[in-house]
Amino acid sequence: MKTSLLYRALLFAAVTVAAVLLLVPTAVSDLPAFWKSFLPVGRVRLGLDLRGGTHLVLAVEVDKAVRHAVERSAEDLKREMREAKIDFARIDLQDSAIAVALASAESRNLFTDLLARRFPTLRIEDTSAQDGRPLYRIGLVRAEEQRLREFAVEQSLETIRNRVDQFGVAEPIIQRQGATDILIQLPGVQDPQRAKQLIGRTAILEFKLLAPEQDHVGDYVNGKKPLPPETQLLYGPEVDPITQTARRVPYLVQARTLMTGEVVADARVRPGTALEGPKVDLELNARGAKIFDEITSANVGKRLAIILDNTVYSAPVIRERIGGGRAEISGSFDIKEARDLAIVLRAGALPAPVHIAEERTVGPSLGKDSIRQGLLSFALGGSLVVLFMVVYYRFAGFLADCALVFNILFLMAGMAALGSTLTLPGIAGIVLTLGMAVDANVLINERIREELRLGKTARAAIEAGYERALPAILDSNITTFLSGLILFQFGSGPVRGFAVTLCLGIASSVFTAVIGTRIVYDYLLTYRRLQTVSV
Repeated sequence: MKTSLLYRALLFAAVTVAAVLLLVPTAVSDLPAFWKSFLPVGRVRLGLDLRGGTHLVLAVEVDKAVRHAVERSAEDLKREMREAKIDFARIDLQDSAIAVALASAESRNLFTDLLARRFPTLRIEDTSAQDGRPLYRIGLVRAEEQRLREFAVEQSLETIRNRVDQFGVAEPIIQRQGATDILIQLPGVQDPQRAKQLIGRTAILEFKLLAPEQDHVGDYVNGKKPLPPETQLLYGPEVDPITQTARRVPYLVQARTLMTGEVVADARVRPGTALEGPKVDLELNARGAKIFDEITSANVGKRLAIILDNTVYSAPVIRERIGGGRAEISGSFDIKEARDLAIVLRAGALPAPVHIAEERTVGPSLGKDSIRQGLLSFALGGSLVVLFMVVYYRFAGFLADCALVFNILFLMAGMAALGSTLTLPGIAGIVLTLGMAVDANVLINERIREELRLGKTARAAIEAGYERALPAILDSNITTFLSGLILFQFGSGPVRGFAVTLCLGIASSVFTAVIGTRIVYDYLLTYRRLQTVSV
């Protein structure tokens, strides 16, 4: 008995010390250096409803990601067919498929063989003929289409997380919600407009040559002439150096993309002149440096447009071959715009456009009111439970109240260890746990009362009370715990916050009721020769 009591007491003491150590970072904001080297530093974070901030739900347009992949495949197919000298009348897009018209029936076998060898992710959906020429409708393989949709959401999630990390938001919540949505909560951020611009920016960076017809771009803007083949009309900002008025400048660029932002390794803001403003220096990776070297060496004297999200920020003339893997973006930015641009370029482009499906801003005053009301409900509920237990069960009730204190301590320590976020529904879960935590003690105390009424000694009544109450305690708490797990798995943010505190509270309440209070009784029976039980 004494050995078992010692082991259980040491276990309870070790768990208590660990809980205190886990909660120190939450209580102390400035930890010493030695603590951070080998002791826990995770803390209980406050959710958006308690701290205030910005709540966004972004919907990823996965259909456009699939369409972009089809567009790239169409360009690759054109190039491969030209290199293989397979004549075709046209290759264009129809919805999310590629329409291919061969020049003659003799090219049919060459085309299908090329498609099978070089494009395993494409499949022929339909075939027909027009004026003796084979027509093909080609789409993505079902598995590839599903992979692209999944990748678009996962990559968007990772890209947005990188952007938010560089934005400097403390303890953000970024997680997938449903099939195509991303939940973003930015505690403490009271400027939702800037956050939306930074997070939702597609940031597709492209390098394209200006078309030879750029000198007559006005004719195409006014509609006097149709756009030349393989060109597109884009616009870019320009600020008059004298009047400081902004205007949109048209650019006629070649449709072919020479290089994209995928090759950008780093982006930094560099001070510019008073007229130009700050600039963004780009550092390219090894592949990008090679491509940029080839582009500049082959197009000396031509203008290279630097395009971000279909906006031309600059179109400098290539004076000479540029090696070393460095480029520059200038566009009359202010310092905040330049920094945000550098952030999105470092974090990478979103694989698909996103739009805001839900937006909510919580003010800091509302968060303080929520905390005050939550603490009030916690104090009121806890006081009523403590008072009831002491009045109804006397010493046994006081012991249950002590177990309740340890229960809350272990619950909060568990949240700190898991890096959980405390929300208003989470506080509701803690208040509910207060009531459920004493449920196990009520079962034990009632069983002890029954045994005492049968005339058993204090030792026999306590042992029988714990033994007979244990199955009921486990049954009720396990079923509730499993319900909490289901809520956590399938619920959204607030529901998950409630589920976390509920599950942790159940685990800690069973531990304190079955082990913690039993240690005290066994100590009194063994060393104090307890003869009567105040219950």
